[in-house]
Amino acid sequence: MPTDVVYRLVVRLVGAAYRFMGYRFDVRGVEHLPSEGPAVVAANHIGFLDFTFIGYAARRRRRRIRFMAKRSVFELPVVGRLMRAMRHIPVDRRTGAIAYRRALEAVDAGQVVGVFPEATISRSWLLKPFRRGAAGVAVNRGVPLVPVVVWGGHRIYTVDGHRSLRRRVPVTISLGEPLVPADGETVDELTARLHATMGLLLDDAISTYPETPVDDADRWWLPHDRGGSAPDPQTAAVLDREAVARIGDSLD
Repeated sequence: MPTDVVYRLVVRLVGAAYRFMGYRFDVRGVEHLPSEGPAVVAANHIGFLDFTFIGYAARRRRRRIRFMAKRSVFELPVVGRLMRAMRHIPVDRRTGAIAYRRALEAVDAGQVVGVFPEATISRSWLLKPFRRGAAGVAVNRGVPLVPVVVWGGHRIYTVDGHRSLRRRVPVTISLGEPLVPADGETVDELTARLHATMGLLLDDAISTYPETPVDDADRWWLPHDRGGSAPDPQTAAVLDREAVARIGDSLD
């Protein structure tokens, strides 16, 4: 089955599942995703379904994003075969240069590459420090870097056993204006600009989200500075390290 046929089929199946669940998508700024030509999409990471939400939104621009994801995902029996068929890019922390080279090749071929610059899910739900890969590809090839944030999707499926089959969960997907690398702008400078831009998008997404926790037990999905019970970023970093020790495999 040709690659893009697999991608289209998966998007349709995912879309059907999300319609069945009645998820209320609020997609903002999708016009900022170029309708053609190469680009890099950089997104926050709060749940296991983030890439499906972003890819589902991108269908409105008829784009198929090739996401960079941990190599372990590609080793899963069914999911791994689909990830390879859709030409997503495996990332092995020990051989990161290979993934970076594949991302450059995808951009050179006119594709959109999706990157989670936090590398792993943020347990605080706020932005973690960014890695340089997304900005690095954009600077190396002079292509637009599109900031994206997802909010609400973590209420469906995320770390620490949080998952729900509740219907009609609101999910916000907000795309910002593309960041075009300026002449002489370094990778670190563009990374900082990306982080600041995504911080504003995330703040707006949280502020305008249509639901609030129903009780104290439901406050887990709000950040600590919004009255939620999620850990602050420093505590979340400790929890990340403890999780690494438990599973014996780096989350970085």
